[in-house]
Amino acid sequence: MRKLPKHMEEKKRRLQKRLQLYEEAEERILAGQSYTIGSRSLTRANLADVQKMISSLASQIASIDANAGKRKVARIIPRDY
Repeated sequence: MRKLPKHMEEKKRRLQKRLQLYEEAEERILAGQSYTIGSRSLTRANLADVQKMISSLASQIASIDANAGKRKVARIIPRDY
């Protein structure tokens, strides 16, 4: 497999970090959606939204990996009219 260009490596790294954060958020949501301490109440994010974002981020990372070995070349043919 070819090496990713530097900007794509950085994008992939950021996506992986976000994916990790969303997976951690999902675990916290699954552990308890909301709780109350004294008079204060906390409700965590919507589980469906978090899972949707996890799927989206995983897809974007897979897309970067799948395109890593592909060359994007355009052929230009000059024409004299």
